[in-house]
Amino acid sequence: MSFPGNRYARVLTAVLLIEATAFYAIASRSERAPLISPLSLFPSAFGGWTLERDVPIEQEVQDVLKADDTLNRVYVNPSRTDFAFLFIAYFKTQRYGQAPHSPKNCLPGSGWEPVETGRETITVPGWNAPIVTNRFVVQHGDEKSVVLYWYQTHNRIIASEYWAKFWLVADSVRYRRSDTALVKIVVPVHDNNVGAATAMGVQCIQALFPSLLKHLPS
Repeated sequence: MSFPGNRYARVLTAVLLIEATAFYAIASRSERAPLISPLSLFPSAFGGWTLERDVPIEQEVQDVLKADDTLNRVYVNPSRTDFAFLFIAYFKTQRYGQAPHSPKNCLPGSGWEPVETGRETITVPGWNAPIVTNRFVVQHGDEKSVVLYWYQTHNRIIASEYWAKFWLVADSVRYRRSDTALVKIVVPVHDNNVGAATAMGVQCIQALFPSLLKHLPS
């Protein structure tokens, strides 16, 4: 089929032209990087969940992440029967190559293999609609964990990496902002009860979400 008559080729060409136009529009304008309090000041308690400990991130991992700020903590649930890992990587700009690394790629590199993938819809306080997060069940030997993560910008909760890139360009043009945060919750699976671990992760997200809205730039 000839190029002019190939619908997919025309669509691809249009997308490339739009991206090129957007790139030059972004590059020619200064960016408004918002102020944010250090993530170390993120609350040590929310909704009954309490801080168990901070987990240091190795320097070589920090060097790969290239985030402007990170948080890596363990929180214990209100009944103190279980815990969840909270990880946040904040990027004040993505204009110069810094961008969140998808857990889809990072987890296998650390020995955790996905055995189940999907999405989780969660009703959270302070948001006008349920949010949609990525949901992974990962396994390392005999251990399993449920991973829930999303990308959070000043006015969006995004699960898809592709839509995150789309809104990056759109928001850079419209608002002169490219700041974003990767938020990830990891809950260990006990007795092979993935449903219980997922429910625990959802409860943790519902409890911490108001604190996220206050701490991350709006």
